[in-house]
Amino acid sequence: MISRSDIRFRGRGLGMKRFALVCVLLGISFGQGAAAEKIKLSISSIDVSFLNAGIAQQRGFFKDEGLDVEVIRMIANVSINALASGDIDYSMVFASVIRGAMVGLPMRVVANFMDSSTHVLLARPQFKSVKELKGRTLGVSTFGATAEVAAKMMIRQGGIDPDKEMKVVPLGSTGARFAALKEGIADVVVLSPPADSEGVKQGFNVVARAHEAFQMPFSGLGTNLKRLKERPDEVKRMIKAFIRSSRYVRQNREGAVQTLMKWSRTDRESAEATYDSTWKIFTEDGNMSQDGLKLVIDQGRESSKITRAVAISEVAEFGPLREAQKELGIKPR
Repeated sequence: MISRSDIRFRGRGLGMKRFALVCVLLGISFGQGAAAEKIKLSISSIDVSFLNAGIAQQRGFFKDEGLDVEVIRMIANVSINALASGDIDYSMVFASVIRGAMVGLPMRVVANFMDSSTHVLLARPQFKSVKELKGRTLGVSTFGATAEVAAKMMIRQGGIDPDKEMKVVPLGSTGARFAALKEGIADVVVLSPPADSEGVKQGFNVVARAHEAFQMPFSGLGTNLKRLKERPDEVKRMIKAFIRSSRYVRQNREGAVQTLMKWSRTDRESAEATYDSTWKIFTEDGNMSQDGLKLVIDQGRESSKITRAVAISEVAEFGPLREAQKELGIKPR
C-alpha cells in the first residue's frame, strides 16, 4: 500500500532543478534485496490510465521479475527530456515517447497496455453535448500531452474543430483542471477516471468518452535506446510484469478496484465505476498494432508540424515484446 509518508519530492542526482518541482515519488519500491535492480519509471497522473504501474508494484509483479521500480509522477515534456538524458529509465506516456522519437530523441515505445484512451470530457452543467461547446474554453494538462490529443479527437468527433473554434488552455494537474471547471475558467476539461465520477457527483456532465469514440494505443511502455542496447533482458522483464498486470486488471475486478482505491485515493463507488467503464481497454498481450501506431504517428506529426513521412521503425521496437510474449506463452497478433 502506498502511504502518505511514501510520497516525497525527488530531485537529487537527476540533473534538473525543476525536476524536484514536478516529480513526486509514488511508492517505496518492492524487492530491496541485492538481486533487484533500481529502476525509475515515469507516469503523468495518478489515475486509471497508469493503473498498471500501481498493480505491478502493489501486487508484486515487478518483484517477481527481479525488478525494484520507483514510480515517479512528472509532466509529459519533462518526462521525455529525462528519458532522453537517462535521468529516468522508462516512461508510460506512450504518445509522448513516440513524439519524442519523431523529433530525433533516442527513445522507442516497446509495448502497449491500453487499446484506447481513458480520457473523458467533463463540462459545466449547462453543456449537455460536445456540439454545444463551439466557441468555449477547453482545459488540458499541457500542450502536446496525450490528454490534449484525446480531447481534440473527441471534440472533432462532435463536429467542432478545436484548433479553430475553441480556446485551448493548459491548466496542469487533474486538481487544477477540476478547480478551473468549478470556477468557470474552463467550460470543459479533459480528465481520466475516477475524476469523472467525482465531477458527476458535483453536477458536471460527461459529454464524451474517448474509448467510445476511437481506438488507439494509449498507455504503454517506452525506454531510451541506451537501455534497449545495454539491458534488453530488463526491458523484456518490465514488459512481462506489465502484461501480467493488465491480465490481472481484466481477470480480477475486486483486486483491481482495491488497488485503484489505494492508487488514486478514491472511494469504492468511484473506483468501481472507473473499473467498469475501462477494464475492457486493457490489453492482455502488450501488442502494438501497426494501424494504431500509425494513428499516433499521424497525431504526432500534426501536433509537431512534421511534414515528412515517419516509419514505425523510427518510434517502436518490437524485439523485447516478442521475447516477453514467447516466455508468457502468448501468440503475437
